[in-house]
Amino acid sequence: MKKLAVLLVLACVLSPATLFGQSVEEKAQICSACHGENGVPADQQFPVPIIWGQNIGYLFFQLRDFKSGARKNEQMSTVAEALDPADFMPFAQYFSKKAWPNLEQPRPPTNMAAVAQRVNTSVVCTSCHLEGFKGDSTQPRLAGQTRAYLQKTMIDFSTGARANNPGMTGFMKGLTDDEISAMAAWLSGM
Repeated sequence: MKKLAVLLVLACVLSPATLFGQSVEEKAQICSACHGENGVPADQQFPVPIIWGQNIGYLFFQLRDFKSGARKNEQMSTVAEALDPADFMPFAQYFSKKAWPNLEQPRPPTNMAAVAQRVNTSVVCTSCHLEGFKGDSTQPRLAGQTRAYLQKTMIDFSTGARANNPGMTGFMKGLTDDEISAMAAWLSGM
């Protein structure tokens, strides 16, 4: 996280032209401080998502939402402030073409998996995130995402702390903390 702190200070002090190189690959280096050099988040216990192999439209919309303030996160908002909106699509294309990393997260115990499957049946998560929870275009992949990130995201939707998708807020408000925990464990172990 020390590397992230240095990059965030640089993002606040330097202009985007000074901070970032000219190619997408050079500009994307700042992302590796949290999201990992090889697509594996630097600290999987910290709620940082996998962005390698994530769906292109979803990545684009999240960068846009961080830039506009519709989605809030202290670190990402600071980084997005320094980005030119013209870089959103090249970033989304760059990361979407990477291979999704296998974090080898454990599958949940049978009782947790049963709770998650019951929740999925009632909420019908697969209607948007599709079979296998790999999403498509603007819908994010959830299968194999970091457990800490999934759990925090679902809690943030349920409390209204994350408000850039009102539909998700509505779905998550109806779930208990135990159901959210079960869903995070189940999805991360896929």
